[in-house]
Amino acid sequence: MSRVTESDERGLIEAAQHDPGRFAELYELHFHRVYAYIAGRIQDRSESQDLTAHVFQQALANIGKFKWRGAPFVTWLYRIAANAIADHARKKSREVAETAPTAFVDPDPERVERRTRLFRAVAELPDDQRKVIGLRFGEEKSIREIAAELNRSEGAVKQLQFRGLENLRARLREETEIK
Repeated sequence: MSRVTESDERGLIEAAQHDPGRFAELYELHFHRVYAYIAGRIQDRSESQDLTAHVFQQALANIGKFKWRGAPFVTWLYRIAANAIADHARKKSREVAETAPTAFVDPDPERVERRTRLFRAVAELPDDQRKVIGLRFGEEKSIREIAAELNRSEGAVKQLQFRGLENLRARLREETEIK
C-alpha cells in the first residue's frame, strides 16, 4: 500500500464528512494500524477485533466533528482506541472486583508499525496460506486440527504453512530493504 500524503488524507476526510460512504477508504487505510495498536494491549483476539470495530464505528459516527489540527488522522483513531481500551479495562475490573485496573502505557510507534506491516503482509498472502497462518498462529491450532477444519492432509497444511511463512519473510524483507 502506498504512502498517503497529508493533502490526500485531508481530501479523504473531507469526502467522508460529506458522504459517509467514502469512510471506507479511511478504514482501509488505517485498519491494520488500529488493529495492531489494540492487539498489542488486549491479549484476547476476539476482544481486539470487537474493540477495533468499535473504534471505526465511533470514528464514522463522529467524522463530522473531526477537525484537522495538523496531526495525522490515525492519531485521532488512536485516541478513540485508547479510550475504548480504558473503558474495556474499567468494565473488566468491575466484573472481577479483585482484579486491579490495567495501567495504560503509551504506544511504542516502532512496535505498532512492525505489527502493522505483519498484519498487512498476512492479509496479502494467498487465501489458503492466509487461512493456515491465521489458524496456526492466530488461533494456535495444531496441524491436525487445521487439516480437519480445512479438509486437507496434514502434509498439505505443513506445506501451506511453510510457503506462507516464506512469503511473509520475503515480503517483510523487501519492505525493510525499500526503507
